[in-house]
Amino acid sequence: MNEILQGIQVFVIFLGISVPFLIIGLVIYFTKRFEHKQILAAIEKGTPLSELRPPKQNGTLWIKNLTVGIALIIIGLGVGLSGRGGGIIALVLFAIGVAWVVRAWLNRKYQLQSQPLAKSNAAENKNAPGISTSETLQQSNE
Repeated sequence: MNEILQGIQVFVIFLGISVPFLIIGLVIYFTKRFEHKQILAAIEKGTPLSELRPPKQNGTLWIKNLTVGIALIIIGLGVGLSGRGGGIIALVLFAIGVAWVVRAWLNRKYQLQSQPLAKSNAAENKNAPGISTSETLQQSNE
């Protein structure tokens, strides 16, 4: 009788751990299926696929990475300092957090290097000869 109760407890624990993964998997499956149906409907109507999905803007990607990294570092420190024997888990969480912070730092560095080029190109295109803007049209009319 005791073995049956232990088996039921293990089953309930396994079910409790696996249900969130199952729900997340089903949500991802149905969203991908819905996107696929949208793409097929757009192809049938003749809509270009470039209009369906706007380009992703990665402007604040480094902030998200930094947030995740700091959170993992704090969780790793908390687990490590709790004294409950989670030393390996704490070390892994801490190391992953450091990796995310480094990733955020590199993304920010890359973003800051690419922004001045974009601004200088925009400034060059704004003042390029032969291009009429509302400001140049107003000046020529006066």
